[in-house]
Amino acid sequence: MKLAFMTLGCPSWDLTTICKRGREYGFDGVDFRGYIDTIDVTLRPEFTTGAAATRRMLTDAGLEVSAISSSITVCKPDKLDANLEEARRTIGVAHALGASNVRIFGGGDPDTPRLTLTKIGRGCIEQILALDGAASLHWLFETHDLWVKAADCHLLLNEIPNPAFGALWDMGHTYRVGSEKPADTFNALCDKAGNSRVGYTHVKDAVHDLKHPLSMEDGWHYVLPGEGQLPLAESITLLHTNGYDGWLQFEHEKRWHPELFEPEVAFPAFTAWAKKLLASL
Repeated sequence: MKLAFMTLGCPSWDLTTICKRGREYGFDGVDFRGYIDTIDVTLRPEFTTGAAATRRMLTDAGLEVSAISSSITVCKPDKLDANLEEARRTIGVAHALGASNVRIFGGGDPDTPRLTLTKIGRGCIEQILALDGAASLHWLFETHDLWVKAADCHLLLNEIPNPAFGALWDMGHTYRVGSEKPADTFNALCDKAGNSRVGYTHVKDAVHDLKHPLSMEDGWHYVLPGEGQLPLAESITLLHTNGYDGWLQFEHEKRWHPELFEPEVAFPAFTAWAKKLLASL
């Protein structure tokens, strides 16, 4: 497996720093979710007209672009036009940077039956995949919002069997929010033949402590990888056992949670923890 970090975790870093620190800390790739003061990187010249130069910088630093993390939300019918416009921009950026993965969301109206939402999602994905260059990318919905529970994720995957569509397993969400064991989640993220449709991962750790001053509404607060209570090692071992050799991406949400550790602390802590774990598998 390869290790990546997300720019959500280093919102003040420019490309020079991303390349320097990414290499220094032992990462293999970077996932772009925001850059400096812009959350949608497809609107920045560094990723459009200047994409070739950006790619050279990353390549020279030994870094790949592990994914483009979009805001596309496929199960919201009122977002169809916006989804298609963002998808067009994202396709161009992904190809220019050599990225094969695009993070998307399921989303949708919580009062709408999940089966109805899956059909809305299928319609959106079918239109996205009809765009030039889309079918060669991997469009991966995150286990997030309405799509955390294993049974719901399974419905969406079954509705859209196209191999260009798959799941992004956020290991924190499915355990912390969904209260599910890793094996139950993993099994739900497989097709009818038992083949995994996990194409990407998000990794972060947390501790449940209602009295901690940094705890969120659900009582959890983020800690450095390996110092928390989430079954990360169990989840990663499960992926390894079933042949997953893709990305482990450290989703350090510094942009949203400024109280978290600085990237200069959290990023090398992740690579040290992850490399030790992977060496033991």
